[in-house]
Amino acid sequence: MPIEDLSRSDVVTAEPDAAVSELATIMDDEGVGSVVITEGDSPVGIVTDRDLTVRLLAEEADPSERTAEDVMTEDPETIETDAGFYEATNMMAEHGIRRLPIREGDELVGIITADDLTELIADEEQQLAEVIRAQRPEY
Repeated sequence: MPIEDLSRSDVVTAEPDAAVSELATIMDDEGVGSVVITEGDSPVGIVTDRDLTVRLLAEEADPSERTAEDVMTEDPETIETDAGFYEATNMMAEHGIRRLPIREGDELVGIITADDLTELIADEEQQLAEVIRAQRPEY
């Protein structure tokens, strides 16, 4: 199954010059753990809730003076729309990431997270369990 069938197209984005306080507010308002940083339609970075904690608080940086560009992971790992589920999970495991922006060419078109993939696996297991229950003899 292509990853685009599993992804969310409503990606939360911001520009590189967005204030980190704005990023935190966006994450809170949208109920997400990351913001993809874009220039035009291209992903150039990603800021996670963990980035805000580690790169600001741990460094005792003044958040009022920091922007997305200061705390983002540059050149984030991305995946093409026609990639498959296993390619996405392997990429996440290989790079130790939980969020994977999806692109078509250079354009950001979606995002998939480890939580999305876990939910898909849980749904598949539930369907399999229903098949097993239907075929199991009564005790």
